[in-house]
Amino acid sequence: MTQITKQRASRRTLEEIQNSLNPIAVFVRERRKKLKYTQEELAERTGTSLGFVKSLELGKNSVRVDKVNQVLALFGARLEPCNAPRDEDS
Repeated sequence: MTQITKQRASRRTLEEIQNSLNPIAVFVRERRKKLKYTQEELAERTGTSLGFVKSLELGKNSVRVDKVNQVLALFGARLEPCNAPRDEDS
């Protein structure tokens, strides 16, 4: 298999990407689109980088919570701790 063929084989379809996104990624992308901002405009307005906004919208797990809250603040939202159900067996 050539290098280009390997790259194409490893690429996910748009549907696969959308199905794998976390709720924060979906929220940010939908709100950004509703405001008709580009990713670059969102980065500028929130004091983050374009790379960060792209990573956030792709649902990357390695984003910083403080930076996520910078973006969410533009939409009047923020990440906060919540009580999770506990396993009775633990």
